[in-house]
Parts: sequence; C-alpha cells; structure tokens
Amino acid sequence: MKAHDTLRAALAAAAAKLGAPVADVLLERPKDPAHGDVATNLALALAKTLKAKPRDVAQRLVDALDLPKGFLRKVEIAGPGFINFFLAEEQVVAVIPTIITAGPAYGRSNLGTGRPANVEFVSANPTGPLHVGHGRQAALGDAIASLLEWTGWRVTREFYYNDAGTQIMNLARSVQARVRQLRGHAEEIPEGGYHGEYIREVAQRYVEQHPNDPEGTDVDAVRRFAVRELRTEQDQDLQAFGVSFDVYFLESSLYEAGKVEETERRLAAAGHTYEKDGARWLKTTDFGDDKDRVMKKSAEKGGDYTYFVPDVAYHVTKWERGFTRAINVQGADHHGTVRRVRIGLQALEMGIPEGYPEYVLHQMVTVMKGGEEVKISKRAGTYMTVRDLVEEVGRDAVRYFFLMRRSDSHFVFDVDLAKTQGEENPVYYVQMAHARLSGIFRVASRTPESAMAEGVDLAVLDEPEELELMKELAEFPAIVEGAAAALEPHRVTGYLEGLARIAHGWYHKYRVLGEPEEAARLVLARAVRQVLANGLTLLGINAPERM
Repeated sequence: MKAHDTLRAALAAAAAKLGAPVADVLLERPKDPAHGDVATNLALALAKTLKAKPRDVAQRLVDALDLPKGFLRKVEIAGPGFINFFLAEEQVVAVIPTIITAGPAYGRSNLGTGRPANVEFVSANPTGPLHVGHGRQAALGDAIASLLEWTGWRVTREFYYNDAGTQIMNLARSVQARVRQLRGHAEEIPEGGYHGEYIREVAQRYVEQHPNDPEGTDVDAVRRFAVRELRTEQDQDLQAFGVSFDVYFLESSLYEAGKVEETERRLAAAGHTYEKDGARWLKTTDFGDDKDRVMKKSAEKGGDYTYFVPDVAYHVTKWERGFTRAINVQGADHHGTVRRVRIGLQALEMGIPEGYPEYVLHQMVTVMKGGEEVKISKRAGTYMTVRDLVEEVGRDAVRYFFLMRRSDSHFVFDVDLAKTQGEENPVYYVQMAHARLSGIFRVASRTPESAMAEGVDLAVLDEPEELELMKELAEFPAIVEGAAAALEPHRVTGYLEGLARIAHGWYHKYRVLGEPEEAARLVLARAVRQVLANGLTLLGINAPERM
C-alpha cells in the first residue's frame, strides 16, 4: 500500500533527523483496531542508540515526522513506546485503485533484485512412490520457491536423486527377487528390501523388456531399470500434485565426475582430516561438533564414504553454479545432516558462509479418516502415497492443508474435513469467498475487469466491514514479504482465511447490485477477489469462479 510506503519513508527520515538512521522500518497492523491502522516499534529499537527512554524517542519521532496534509487522523504513543497511526479514510480507500492497477502483480516486490536462489525439496530416494511426508515437503518447497519469486528472487527448483548407495542396491535385489518369483522360484525379499505391489510391477516390466535376462541375473541392469522406472513413478506423483522442477540432480553424477573424491582431497589439503583405525576422519570438533566424524569407512567395513561426504560435494556444486543462496526443505529426521554439511563446507575453506545452506525442516504427517489413522497403500505396501491422498480429496485441498500449519509442527491430515464442503474446511472457505465475489459479477452480467476505480466515488465505502476489508487488503504485500523472509507459507494461508472471513461477512450483510453504492462496491468486490486469487495462485491453488 502506498500509504505504508509513505509512512515508512517518513519514519526513516525522522530517525535520520534524530541522528539514528535505520535500514528498515517495521510496520504492523494492530490486532485491536482501537490501537490504530498501523503501528511501529521503531522508538523501542532506537532507544539504546539514542540513549533515551522509548516513549521520549517516540515523541521525538512524531514531532519530526513530515507527512502530507490530511494523511493521518491522529497519532498515539502507547505502552512502552509504540507509535499507533490512524490513517485518514482517503488513505485507506487508496489501496483499491492500487490493486486494480497492479492486478495479478499486486503483492509482488523486487527485494531479491533478481539474485539467484536454489530451493531443493522432495529429493526422495528413487525406491518407491512418494509418501504423504514427501507431499508436505513438495507443497512447502514449491510455496517457498513461489514466495521468493514474488519478492524478486530468480529461483531454481531442484530435486536431488539419491540414486547411489545401499538403499538402491536393496531396491535392485528386491526387484530381482520378484523377477525370480515370477519365474516360479521360492525367492525371498532380502532384509532391508522393499515389499510394495509396485516392486512386482517393476519386475513384470523388466521381464517384458529384457527377454535376454528372464531370471534377472544382471543386477546392474535391474538396478538401472528399477531406478528409471521409479523416477518416472515419482514424476507422475509430482505431476498429480502440480509440482515441477527446473533441475534433477543425480547423486551418481557426483561419483562419475569425481566430485566426491575431489571434496575428500580438498578437505585433506585444508588440514582437517586424519587417519584412525583404517578410516578417514573429518575434524568436525574444530568447528564446534561434539565429536569428529568418519568420512570414509575402513577397508574392512567396505571403504565407502559416509552419507554426509557426497552431500558436501553436492552443495559445493550449488555454490559453484552461482547459488550464493541455497534453501533445503527436508524432513525433521534430517536434523543431524544440517550441522555436518555446514561444517564440511566450512572445512573446505572456500569462502562459503557459515549458514550455508539454509534449512527448512518439517515434521511428519499423520492421515486420519473416519477417526482412524490411515497407513496402508496397496501399491506402496506400508505407507500412504501422496497420489492416494490427491485422488481422495483433490490437489487443492492437499496443497492447502499441507501449508496451513508451521512446518515444524506435526500435522494431522483429516481426510473427512478436507472433503467437507462447508466453512469448517479452510480451503473451501477461502475458495468460496472468491467464488461468491465472482458470482456478483455473473449476476450483474459483467466481467470483474469492467469495474474500474476511475470516476467512482470510493468514499462511500465507509461501513465498518468495508473499512476493515480495505485495511486487510493493504496488508497483503507485507504478508508476502514477511512470509518470504521467514520462509513460512502458513502466514499466507492464515491471511487468506482472515480476508475470507471479512469478505463473507460483508457479502452477507450488504447488497451490492441495485444499491446507491453499487459502483463502489463492485470495485471493492473486484479488489478483494483479486487479492484472494493472488494469494491462492502464489500457493499453487485454484481460485474457482463458482463452487
């Protein structure tokens, strides 16, 4: 909202006059309307610098403010030094033409100034269909990437395939066992193997496409085929969920290109490794770890690299590809990875910052239906797949539900609630608000685009609900910026539910068509509809015209 920008600039100028220049002025909308339309804690933030009491600093800031005449109704200093601003009504109304002019771009900014950012998410081992935990991660990662794009970052969405290691060999042995079962042999799935119906399907396709290896004797060929088939399977899961990636990075390519060995050599050259008990260790205690970690196992234990070494090599490639900002969305069970990868990158002494990469860790998902937990999928064998969930309740509901809670909270997905067509279902409630506003134009036999702000007296929008709607609309750009900065998409769902609540209340209380305020209310309806659509689109969710 331009009023917020004007106020922010005036406060920054006032702080500079007091000898305390600031890089950013935080403005918030008070929860209680009695505390104003906009508030700031700037006085509290500057009190130490200015060596004065916060309330005194607040008064000095107010005295130094240079704002256009008629911009404010009043200003109050409250509590320990908060400054509460009450905007003149014409400033509140001014958000409407701003939204109409910006349209689908309302809420976008250029804070990232086109800098590159890499968002890696899902990154499931190609050993089976994607489970509901991967679904939560897909929704989070895609929404975080969108938030960054909306705030001016040039985002690359990346999927990292762990297509090397023990799990992949267990996959190959599992498919091999199913191939032999198809040939009538009494073969058991190996310990640590995979049992889902999809393994039998992969085995059947292997036999059909490899007539020269009917017994699955060539385990390398079985492995390559199984990985390729399950990568395709996961792609189909993601397509059902409406998620796509710019880059698919294979762990195996790190070994083929010698990147893992190169990382080991760099760590040794930096002086942070040593040999002990036939193994190579990284001196992670040099960087605050509680104990040193094995990088490469002894020959007796196979001589393999431990899992974090290829992870370090992989993140070196991100840095070398120009991604000075990298964000990883992973399950909370990967919390041990965070420190070791960052330490490994520091130990390389390549100038990579300490907090690189950034991590967003999410808790797991429990699916409930009919009051009971749902665990089993026929195809997956031991877990419910994201495609099962999408087929059960629809893509929009799955995406919205996965985004409406903090990522670090355990999430219970209520299938029955997600299928409910009522206001207790949050995604239905928000989408219905958009559909209802669209319906006003349908009844009027007009397009929303025909409701222009020019020449319309918007001052007649003076009912409490209308003023509240406009103040809420003005918050959307700040909500997007805050959610992007914190990497927290749930802030957007919370905002949309609040806006929908006010919109539903206004829709039920006031008539639009045939009233003296018709022209202004149609413009207001268009603006609310636009912001609801922008928020839903940002999250990858449809904004329906009718429900």
